[in-house]
Amino acid sequence: MGARPVAVMDPLRFGPLDAPDTHRVLPGIVAGVGGYGNCLGTANIGGEVVFDATYAGNPLVNAPGLGVLRHEDLHLAKAAGEGNLVILYGARTGGDGIGGVSIPASETFESTGPAKRPSVQVGDPFMEKLLIECTLELFAAGVVNGIRDLGGAGLSCATSELASAGDGGMHCDPERVPLRDSTLAPEEILMSESQERMMAVVEPHHVEEFLAICAKWEVEAAVIGEVTTTGRLEIDWHGERIVDVPPASVAHDGPTYHRPFARPARQDALQADAAEALPRPTSGDELAATLKTMVASPNLCDKSRVTDQYDRYVRGNTVLSQPEDGGMIRIDDETNLGVALSTDCNGRFAKLDPYTGAQLAFVESYRNVSTVGATPMAMSDCLNFGSPEDPDVMWQFAEACRGLKDACLELGIPVTGGNVSLYNQTGDTAILPTPVVAIPGVIEDVTRRTPSGFPAAGERVFVLGETREELSGSEWAHVIHGHLGGLPPQIDLGAERALSTLLVEASRDSVVTSAHDLSDGGLAQAPAESSFRNGVGVSVALPGDPFVALFSESAARAIVTVTTDNADALVALAEKHGVPVTAIGQTGGDTIAVEGQFEVPVAELRAARSATLPAAPG
Repeated sequence: MGARPVAVMDPLRFGPLDAPDTHRVLPGIVAGVGGYGNCLGTANIGGEVVFDATYAGNPLVNAPGLGVLRHEDLHLAKAAGEGNLVILYGARTGGDGIGGVSIPASETFESTGPAKRPSVQVGDPFMEKLLIECTLELFAAGVVNGIRDLGGAGLSCATSELASAGDGGMHCDPERVPLRDSTLAPEEILMSESQERMMAVVEPHHVEEFLAICAKWEVEAAVIGEVTTTGRLEIDWHGERIVDVPPASVAHDGPTYHRPFARPARQDALQADAAEALPRPTSGDELAATLKTMVASPNLCDKSRVTDQYDRYVRGNTVLSQPEDGGMIRIDDETNLGVALSTDCNGRFAKLDPYTGAQLAFVESYRNVSTVGATPMAMSDCLNFGSPEDPDVMWQFAEACRGLKDACLELGIPVTGGNVSLYNQTGDTAILPTPVVAIPGVIEDVTRRTPSGFPAAGERVFVLGETREELSGSEWAHVIHGHLGGLPPQIDLGAERALSTLLVEASRDSVVTSAHDLSDGGLAQAPAESSFRNGVGVSVALPGDPFVALFSESAARAIVTVTTDNADALVALAEKHGVPVTAIGQTGGDTIAVEGQFEVPVAELRAARSATLPAAPG
């Protein structure tokens, strides 16, 4: 597109932390994400590491990327201009990745079935870095008319999509494609998903300059075809016509599946089994013990053993990198303009109600971007589900799509991209429906960002938003009871918008000194994470049932700190936007204390939270 990649995130999903399959795949996945990204020089500014039994054998590796360009420098994927030449450049084409995305996505792996494992592409981050720099210089030189990367389905997809988006015709000779394996048949050349390759459309008088720039960066390039006005995609193999089709028939007019779907018969029973009826702690000692167990649980524990393997500060523009919240990167040194990015999804919520669960994934990411002081601007997603041939799964998928659409329309957030990953199941065991949502937001001045850690002692602590008794699908129900049932927290998109606006204004005007959204683990987890940042403790007095106040995961909430002088300004801002605001305590000391209930040293909680991943087998 003409953008320089500047940051990535990596939402990851694995089976149970102590499962053999997790021991097998987690180290390699983390090493792959870190090794490739670190070599490429792209800052990893956050993400998630989530464990659940349904992901055993079906780990999810999602990776949103953030790129920066000026509007006028946008380049489109189209092939226009009769006689313009089609150039393939980058790595040579090999047998790796033939059918990598396009074949296993239509298969369910069964222990009794034939072996249909994907051919995994061989990645080379150093070639990718050369390809990026080469491509950006080609753009700067003005020698590119249209361009597309080679991803799923390789050349077959790139040629058909470029042609159908342009004048509607292209001729291509795959025997001109530089190969790593000379034995490849033409269909294999067309379907290979070998990485680090691009296809450009270039005017004939620019070809020499194009090739010279590629040679400068030691990137191999070859003219493999030309743009026509025939309205056909024509591919010849040593003079024999092997493809002659309208390009749109390949790129856009594929078969439309009308999969049957229906609300699962067991959904009513699942939703009736509410976590609100489960036994809960009643004394201060029991609440303290629950907090200690929760902060050390796999999904809430310290993930630095993973995230420290990623380069968060390469290129020197990372402003925030906090796995639990939004990351932020400066994109203009002169104005301090910045972009925040967040990814989120609670698959348990989506299992209980995929419509609401998808919206909860959306609003948590939306809220995290707002919490650091940025205005949410767009959405991308990765919709991870089981087999669409199962009517229950197809219903989950349809409901999640409907939920995201309605949230985008209500909050005015455009969908700028995304993808769908289906057949994430082994036999009859499908993953939790996992619609991961990534939202970028813009902040005018990164120096006014809001950190999540308590900055100092003596500051007032407030909760923004309304807390209800909403425990179904929560981390408490999952960790303490191994329970999944009931209805997820209610969604109020108007309340989310109001909270977002408040948080952005409070950051811009330096009203708040820290902010942390309330989501996984509720009010018990957020102050603990905020205390761990700088070692500053907190003392709170909670209204109503202290258990509900601590462990409910109601949406549209955040915890913020302000100096004493700014307390009235925060209250006035909350009243202006109609956001409930409750003063609950003050920062200071070296403990997390709940008045009349318990007091736990921050160091003790930090030690418990930090010990989980290092102690895991394997």
